[in-house]
Amino acid sequence: MARTKIKDILLSDKTDYTVNVKGWVRSFRNNQFIALNDGSTINNVQVVITLDTDEAITKRITTGASISVDGTVIASLGKGQKVEIKADNITILGDCDTDKFPLQLKNRPSLEYLREIAHLRFRTSTFGAIFRVRHSLAFAVHQFFNDRGFVYLHTPIITASDAEGAGEMFRVSTLPTENPPRNEDGSIDYKEDFFGRCTNLTVSGQLEAELGAMAFSEVYTFGPTFRAENSNTARHLAEFWMIEPEVAFNDITDNMDLAEDFIRYIIGYAMQHNREDLEFLAQRLVDEEKQKPMNERSELGLIEKLEFVLNNKFERITYTEAVDILLNSPANKKKKFQYEVKWGVDLQSEHERYLVEKHFKKPVIVTDYPKDIKSFYMRQNDDGKTVAAMDILAPGIGEIVGGSQREERLDKLEQRMKEMHIPADEMYWYMDTRKFGTVPHAGFGLGFERMVLFVTGMTNIRDVIPFPRTPKNAEF
Repeated sequence: MARTKIKDILLSDKTDYTVNVKGWVRSFRNNQFIALNDGSTINNVQVVITLDTDEAITKRITTGASISVDGTVIASLGKGQKVEIKADNITILGDCDTDKFPLQLKNRPSLEYLREIAHLRFRTSTFGAIFRVRHSLAFAVHQFFNDRGFVYLHTPIITASDAEGAGEMFRVSTLPTENPPRNEDGSIDYKEDFFGRCTNLTVSGQLEAELGAMAFSEVYTFGPTFRAENSNTARHLAEFWMIEPEVAFNDITDNMDLAEDFIRYIIGYAMQHNREDLEFLAQRLVDEEKQKPMNERSELGLIEKLEFVLNNKFERITYTEAVDILLNSPANKKKKFQYEVKWGVDLQSEHERYLVEKHFKKPVIVTDYPKDIKSFYMRQNDDGKTVAAMDILAPGIGEIVGGSQREERLDKLEQRMKEMHIPADEMYWYMDTRKFGTVPHAGFGLGFERMVLFVTGMTNIRDVIPFPRTPKNAEF
């Protein structure tokens, strides 16, 4: 008999039919009732066995063991479930030693401990919910862009350019670490390396996506990116996933509209397809926040927060307006900000969250940042001080999207690259797009893990990626 997913059984009101289910035992009580889960849903199906079941089998039905059940779906007399399975035959697929198995109902492990056993944490209800939501969000990304005629472009993971000019990149090399070949001045001779030059793991697919936009008009990338930034925080990863659309003929306003529509779409998709997972995570958040002082608790529950984003337009303000709001805020006057607020400095997470959570109480799009704190490729505004950049700030996280209208004017781009000491000869391919049929264009990057954080209500980014890569940690 072909296996039936537990989700399909629980979604149906049908009874009195035979099925085969396979999964992992969540609990076994009274030598009669098995809570079985196969990962297709957050809910378990109850399997009822007869009390005269062979003791050699029942001894092996332990938490974590995998089993196959042939039986009949019947109406359930118990509370909280419409149907259950009356077992006719049980086969043990894999035993589990309860003395060594670290996931026991009676001893709920902390999130910190679960990161140490990330190879097993998928089996918990919390992480099952998180990663089903992550899957839906990823699927919604592709569906959103596909439905709008975008071309999905695979940009390189190994690159010789630093799109952000940050310099915090992981080097890719086949040269010996002990004694690499060197030039006469003592520097490493990369001509002997695999690619014949210094190469790194990409920090962004944006520059290559711009090349695609100059032919297809609308493209997007969705892939892994890397930052060798030694930030051991709840908001940073060394390896993370980025979604980066680039659109020819779009200006900064079109860019904001696209980003806002995109965020709403993927949240709406998860709300529609993962309601039970989100309700479980919402209750988990309520339970977690009971441990916090009242003034630190969220004003909205998880579901309410997501619905609020779906139903309200994002606030749009300039960087200059944001600085004025922060300077005049009670938090600033009472010196509660750790970092100084003044025009010309980048907004810190505490400033971003104040704007979103305290002042506007909804997502905010900040535009027209000082050019000196932004990348070379952003279009310079007529005031000579700012660029057509935009950041979207979300409750609980801060910046979730960063984007801009790109500088399409060759002379302005060359001038800016010179000011920022970016070698034009190495970027000839990028400059060519401004020489041969340049057009206004814009794009943005959305950190996928930060979006998953926002939608699931989790507070540590290491809990929304299967195997987090952070400083001094590359397990599994």
